[in-house]
Amino acid sequence: MSDDLATSFWTPSISRTAGPVYLAIADALQADIRAGHLATGTRLPPQRALAEALGIDFTTVTRAYAEARRRGLVEGRVGQGTYVSQGRTAPPLRQRPNPSGLVDMSMNLPPRFDDEALSARMWQGISGLETTDGLDLLLRYQQPGGAARDRAAGAEWLANRLPGIGPERILVCPGAQGALLAVTGMLTAPGDTVCAEALSYPGFLSVAAHLRLTVAALEIDDNGLIPEAFEQICISRRPKALYCNPTISNPTTITLPLSRRKAILDIAARHDVVIIEDDAYGALPMQPVAPLAALAPERVYHIAGLAKCLSPALRIAYLAAPDLRAATRLAGTIRATSAMASPLSAAIASRWIEDGTAEAVLAAIRRETKLRQAIAAELLPAANLLVDPEGFHAWLQLSSAWSRGEFTARLRSAGIGVVASDAFAVGPAPEAVRLGLGAAEDRDHLRQSLGIVADLLAETPAASAMVI
Repeated sequence: MSDDLATSFWTPSISRTAGPVYLAIADALQADIRAGHLATGTRLPPQRALAEALGIDFTTVTRAYAEARRRGLVEGRVGQGTYVSQGRTAPPLRQRPNPSGLVDMSMNLPPRFDDEALSARMWQGISGLETTDGLDLLLRYQQPGGAARDRAAGAEWLANRLPGIGPERILVCPGAQGALLAVTGMLTAPGDTVCAEALSYPGFLSVAAHLRLTVAALEIDDNGLIPEAFEQICISRRPKALYCNPTISNPTTITLPLSRRKAILDIAARHDVVIIEDDAYGALPMQPVAPLAALAPERVYHIAGLAKCLSPALRIAYLAAPDLRAATRLAGTIRATSAMASPLSAAIASRWIEDGTAEAVLAAIRRETKLRQAIAAELLPAANLLVDPEGFHAWLQLSSAWSRGEFTARLRSAGIGVVASDAFAVGPAPEAVRLGLGAAEDRDHLRQSLGIVADLLAETPAASAMVI
């Protein structure tokens, strides 16, 4: 089939009831490539022409072609159009997790944005490493704290949050979990006590259990960690460290006010307690509250992972140590626990930071987050909902009729995954669940799923039961 004939006649047969139309178009394209109906190098119809032929909106076809490009099925040629990719074998048809369009919201992921040009820019940055870094990137070990270039990129990424930070204080770690293991392991010994908010990130609780530490729960309120509760624990338990997630806390979404940050730092200084600041979401706010490490760098180990603000796949986190001596000790701990972060992942992150791609991705995540927050605000009752408008998870407090276990189980039977409060609780668990607004493939799936959550929340357990 010639390019002209393909352009004129390739019109997919799609179902408009089985899910988003753009996915149906991408699936049809993939099926035709696999079946041999569309050969490598075939030019596809212009987006506007295909939209007119199918009687759909132009932007739907744009999304379909972007999805096909993401799968490696097609490639764009400037000024020429879209072609079936050269030398590519179409991957298996994507299996959607749930044919109803519902979603597993138990994972707290940054939302996928719909920007074909930015997606292409990200991949170009990766492919460009072949010519600039060569085989040394693939066939050589690096220092446990990261190569000089990668530490410098980390310092650049953190410059707005930690003014004056230098690469000598930055260590490149294999994700935030690797950073938590390294710094907590260095600061503590089995049997020690550490403090954490009463509702804390499960990853830290797992590290503490692995290191055989005792975690003392710190009371929280609507403004987060209560300084007086921290001081009481300092007096009675003499903890070795305080772990906290002060900006868009996981799971409660609370951001600790500046006044409380200063009070906590004052207490920590008087009782000689080191602070581990998990700043997983710190890059998301447009006008962030100053990190603890910016207010008292000599007392705080600051962990800034890229999973929530750039890419979970990179598994890269930047750990800012209080000083060069601490950074040197941490490098030894990283060597013992994980040898090093992936040089390839670190190089990708550095490239994106250096050429501005990282900032563009962050901006796209922020835009999509805002749109998803609007859906949550529309569908879920404000009285039950704790959210930060710049974060992509939500804390849903249940009505008195529901227990968290029953609510979670009922949602699971409908194909929706959420996380009950037990996963985060250091002490007694409240009747609440966390929703990951970014996990949905698109806003349509999110809307459908949150609609189910809202309907269930409005019912009583007895009214929605199906036991025979």
